[in-house]
Amino acid sequence: MADYKAIRGHTIRTIDGDASPLVIGDIWYSSASKKIRGAKLAAGSWASGNNSNTPAYGRGCFGIQTAAVMYGGAPYTANSETYDGSSWTEGSNLNQSRAYCGGAGTATAGIAFVGYNGTANPSGVYSICETYDGSSWTEVGDTNTARYSCQSVGATNTAALCVGGAAFPGSNYGIVETWDGSSWTETGDLNSARQYGGGSGTSTAGLIMGGGNPRVAVCESYDGSSWTEVADLNQLRNQNGASHAGTQTAALTFGGASSPTLRRNETESWDGSSWTEENNLNTTRGTHMSTGTSTSAFAGAGRTAPSTYSVATEEWDVSASVETVSFD
Repeated sequence: MADYKAIRGHTIRTIDGDASPLVIGDIWYSSASKKIRGAKLAAGSWASGNNSNTPAYGRGCFGIQTAAVMYGGAPYTANSETYDGSSWTEGSNLNQSRAYCGGAGTATAGIAFVGYNGTANPSGVYSICETYDGSSWTEVGDTNTARYSCQSVGATNTAALCVGGAAFPGSNYGIVETWDGSSWTETGDLNSARQYGGGSGTSTAGLIMGGGNPRVAVCESYDGSSWTEVADLNQLRNQNGASHAGTQTAALTFGGASSPTLRRNETESWDGSSWTEENNLNTTRGTHMSTGTSTSAFAGAGRTAPSTYSVATEEWDVSASVETVSFD
């Protein structure tokens, strides 16, 4: 049997106590405890952050936990706010006020697409898209199909997916379009048409989870051309948030609704093959804005009850913890 040095190219280091800083996967011999110790991912948890400025639900969002933009929402607004990891600041408005937008990208290079505003448009449904450069919004090419409440997938504002959605309450689209930085092109449809779900990954390696009307626990992965069903969520839900900046094999979904009046606070993590229940949100909510990764995400705004809109922000963090290594 190969020893540790043969595998890793060096021997286990000896230190008096535990390593600092902790690095996931690191291993050492503690002369203080006389045991082999290692660093692994600890259980994640939600902590309260500073409130946003505008109470709303159905807001779009892109970026990461420490640099993000949220925009639009209902009651119908064009308002946008930027987040620096600690506080929200009013930003420039969208050109078109609307709620239930999709989005992708970073805090200085993002895109918002589609949406709904029943007071500004007789049909209520939009195909409009706008890009954000860190200070202002610019209209770009429309999607081929007007819709709202789509699932968003994509890490940049030049490569994104607008997945499913709805044309009117109760409908579910399976249509998927991909954005290349200048135009939208239809690609392979979903196996299970849906709206109000979560998304993660890139435009060639994506994942969507939950959603639907009626609600589903079904999840599907995307390989750049077609969708494949994977393991279901543990909790049936729609209006759920997700780690939009996560990957196809490491994602998070949280909150949502299991009925028109019942909001949820459960969190589930995805490891590429199955979903695991994690620590709950502190604020039960649905139709909330969300983004981040599977180890560093955040949730904000949304509905905590049918007619109650939140400004509360929560941050999800997973840090390293020390564990004694055992050999069976």
